Amino acid sequence: MRKPNDMTLKDAISKMLSVYRLKGKFDETGVVAMWPEIMGTAIGNRTTQIYIAHKKLFVRIESSVIKNELLMVRTGIIQKLNERAGSEVINEIVFL
Repeated sequence: MRKPNDMTLKDAISKMLSVYRLKGKFDETGVVAMWPEIMGTAIGNRTTQIYIAHKKLFVRIESSVIKNELLMVRTGIIQKLNERAGSEVINEIVFL
């Protein structure tokens, strides 16, 4: 039986991330980790560097052909990543 002050582990972790102002970094790490899963193994394997700074996702891809294709659909990629993260983690993608 739960007591009135009890909370789920998910709620407790969310509260802790909020209190210590870690939620943004946590969400950013999640976006970087899910990049290969969302983009697929072909793109994931050609991604040599990926990081987030100031809501910008920086991605270095070794294939110029893939880079050009991704430039054309970057708005969709941003939407998909933010949707999966559950908040607006990034608002721009820069291909290096």
